[in-house]
Amino acid sequence: MTAQTEKDWPVAVEALNEHGHSDIVLLCEHASNHMPAEYRQLGLDASHLQRHIAWDIGAAEVTRLLSRRLDAPAFLSGYSRLLIDLNRPLGTPGSIPVLSEDTGIPGNVGIDAAERDRRAKVMFSPFHDRVAAHLDRRVAEGRPTRIVTIHSFTPVFLGVARPWHAGVLHEHAAGLAEAILSGLRADAALNVAANVPYVISRDADYAVPIHGDDRGIPAVLIEIRQDLLANRAGIEEWADRLAAALPAHETETVS
Repeated sequence: MTAQTEKDWPVAVEALNEHGHSDIVLLCEHASNHMPAEYRQLGLDASHLQRHIAWDIGAAEVTRLLSRRLDAPAFLSGYSRLLIDLNRPLGTPGSIPVLSEDTGIPGNVGIDAAERDRRAKVMFSPFHDRVAAHLDRRVAEGRPTRIVTIHSFTPVFLGVARPWHAGVLHEHAAGLAEAILSGLRADAALNVAANVPYVISRDADYAVPIHGDDRGIPAVLIEIRQDLLANRAGIEEWADRLAAALPAHETETVS
């Protein structure tokens, strides 16, 4: 494989610090807006690839900093969520969207089963297989584990302003979510809450229910408003906030 081919078709998962000592495992499923050239930007203008529809702005940088600050393993995606969304179950409408927010995605309209399978094989499965293998090793080694996935959200969605600075989404891991929120609320100026601006559901989420709840591992999804991650100072501020807010030890067992 040539260097150019490797750049056009990178690995599906960037794994950092897999032997880190933290019991936290970080995931960033929307880390990249990359599309191989053959997809011709799915028929979109290049400006759309800088929008939230293509990736979670700032989330990758926060994840990398947190990995270093916490000495935690981290797994980041290598391809745009528009090709296939790593946090949507395969076969659901959000997996390979034909409409994202208010934008049609021409290159995803009418694709056949072979192309769907190809994207799953190249982009989706390698990411989740790597995460699952890491979690399996931790179980075999008797290591405690908590999963924290890092995302960002738009300040305005379909014309509706979102007032929160951050949200912590959970299904089973209420204790972990509340511990993080309690830490964030040390700054009284922050507007943070549980299960905003989204909620966890099995038809619209993958990592928390599959890697976390189904394994009995406490798992949460942290959403940070994108305008707060618009520059390096904001990214570092939020990495520091989250590093301080995450409880030092496992707080619960998910049944």
